[in-house]
Amino acid sequence: MSTVTVSDGTVLHYREQGAGRPLVLLHGWGFSGEFFSGSMDRLAEHSRVIALDMRAHGGSEDPGHGYRVSRLAKDLFDVLAALDLADVTVLGWSLGCPVIWSYQELFGNERLAQAIYVAQTPRQYRTPEWSLAHTSIFDDASLAAVQGRVLYDRDNFDAEQLDEITATDLPADRVEILHAEMAKMSGAARNAVMADHTHHDWRDLLPTLDLPSLVMVGKHDKAFPWEAARYVGDTVPGARTVLFEDSSHALFLDEPQKFEDEVVAFLAEHR
Repeated sequence: MSTVTVSDGTVLHYREQGAGRPLVLLHGWGFSGEFFSGSMDRLAEHSRVIALDMRAHGGSEDPGHGYRVSRLAKDLFDVLAALDLADVTVLGWSLGCPVIWSYQELFGNERLAQAIYVAQTPRQYRTPEWSLAHTSIFDDASLAAVQGRVLYDRDNFDAEQLDEITATDLPADRVEILHAEMAKMSGAARNAVMADHTHHDWRDLLPTLDLPSLVMVGKHDKAFPWEAARYVGDTVPGARTVLFEDSSHALFLDEPQKFEDEVVAFLAEHR
């Protein structure tokens, strides 16, 4: 376990395993790099795997500011620069996808070679012409309701969220570890990140992206309609979309072998 200090002085924590071309993993809202730990061994046989805890998440520092997708993208840029990483495959799950999209909008493809987008809608809010919104955070009122639960009903909210993101039952000891990781993030930081994240609309950016891209979609995603993630695959030029028939939002927990197989095969496409 190691750390990087980014440009505003915030100390970020990451896990690293393996050697070779770098594969950087970005977790979802309120989670951490620990959520990928079950796949680290397999992926590390084929790449240098770096699972980053984004600011205020997991083991990373909460500086009391910077709870915006654009700042998380700058943090990613700073981490890649500090570790002198190039030819990077970057994988974003949920919130991790907008972080990559923001990075590409701000910095282009600098240091990047491939992108993997896992289970994210390009627009979380519902509009008359956009129905593929988040199932529980789809307008300002529903955001406020979730924020209230994060502050005043945290344990139950976290337990329900862990259940929501999986279609299979995780072992009790694994649930305990993941729940403890979620508890590391303050409610105020968590709400601030979501307040920024949920207002973005990335649909105009997706057609401009030109990295070789893989999109992973959980058919039983309970966070979004599964068609939302498929929209990403249909809209990013040249992207390949893989459907996980037995998965919810955290498809690497529901179908880990298929997840690892697809990532390894995608890595092999760029050598």
